[in-house]
Amino acid sequence: MADTRSDAAKTSVSQRSYGRAADQMRPVHLTPGVMKNADGSCLAEFGDTRVLCTATVEEGVPQWRRGQHLGWVTAEYGMLPASTNRRSPREYGKRKGRSMEIERLVGRSLRACVDMRRLGELTVTLDCDVIQADGGTRTASITGAWVALHQALWALVEKDALHRLPLAGQVAAISMGVVGGVPLLDLDYPEDSHADVDLNLVGMGAGRIVEVQGTGEHSTYTREELGALLSMGLPAIDELLGLQREATGYAQQGV
Repeated sequence: MADTRSDAAKTSVSQRSYGRAADQMRPVHLTPGVMKNADGSCLAEFGDTRVLCTATVEEGVPQWRRGQHLGWVTAEYGMLPASTNRRSPREYGKRKGRSMEIERLVGRSLRACVDMRRLGELTVTLDCDVIQADGGTRTASITGAWVALHQALWALVEKDALHRLPLAGQVAAISMGVVGGVPLLDLDYPEDSHADVDLNLVGMGAGRIVEVQGTGEHSTYTREELGALLSMGLPAIDELLGLQREATGYAQQGV
């Protein structure tokens, strides 16, 4: 079979973890049901990045949403002290701005796929705890949180607490960037820490985009370079959605 990858994708595999090409993700594993007491849970592993995602369903919604017959989905994110090569202090009274920004991203991303009317006046909280960080923790959080969310909501359907699964689809996310002038998919920490351009993509498949976070860390980038990154990222989103379906059986359940 002819090699149809771009020249950028043919960068030396010896320079990347797991001997992968520029347009390849690290090994990804989504393991559902890892927490006994959670309504839904998933261990999301992207290479050496590991995030424990749990979903908790509670009666009621925030005060500003009461009486609208709409549900709510929110998220919290944190890094365990030994998740990086230097101990990260626990966030007690004062939250880090980075943690707050990421948990808002996770919440926005998961709300994009939930039918709030079907959910009713229930609140689902998604907790994303980074066990080990090696780049892409926010995108791993989103991808794993959907699996945890699905498990929690499907349990309500099985108990007849909900008539139908209140999901309007799937959501997954992947990181990418430009390192040394080369577009790369799914950056690990050594790549991320030297990236000229850092971009995170959240999508729902079939080319549908929920959010793009793109920053010129050490240089600007062109529209053509952005297009090249998205062209790598969108197929990766589809691949991740397939892994989510394998982990949950979502395609067989019907929505």
